[in-house]
Amino acid sequence: MPEQLSSAKPFTALAFDYGLKHIGVAVGQNLTRTATPLAALKASDGVPNWDSIAALIGEWQPQQLIIGLPLNMDGSHSELSQRAEKFARRLHGRFNVPIQLADERLSSFEARGEIIQRSGSRNFRDHGVDSLSAVIILESWFRQQSPHGTP
Repeated sequence: MPEQLSSAKPFTALAFDYGLKHIGVAVGQNLTRTATPLAALKASDGVPNWDSIAALIGEWQPQQLIIGLPLNMDGSHSELSQRAEKFARRLHGRFNVPIQLADERLSSFEARGEIIQRSGSRNFRDHGVDSLSAVIILESWFRQQSPHGTP
């Protein structure tokens, strides 16, 4: 383990890959800068079951929530990115856990590529594409943080 990581204050983060029908979820921690996929949450027109999110937060006790921000390739905002920002504000308002938005451009594309490489399948939903995208978002966010940074 590199020296600079050993002095970082450990913390847990949950990441969300926001979608209108499914919201991918991953949990990770900053010392290893790795994440693990959790079961995706069903959403109805982008609205999750808030009790399911409360259960996740209760179980994992995260110090940071990372929400993927689906920007257009040119970096501009879309209707979906505005809805993801609204989801982030609601998460913070309900659970009072710090949130950060993370650029998620190409995370779903990368997740699909990984599923094809691993399984040869193009049945992405059965292979957890939403939560794998959340893993990619969280691990990318960890890489962008200072080794000594805390949430």
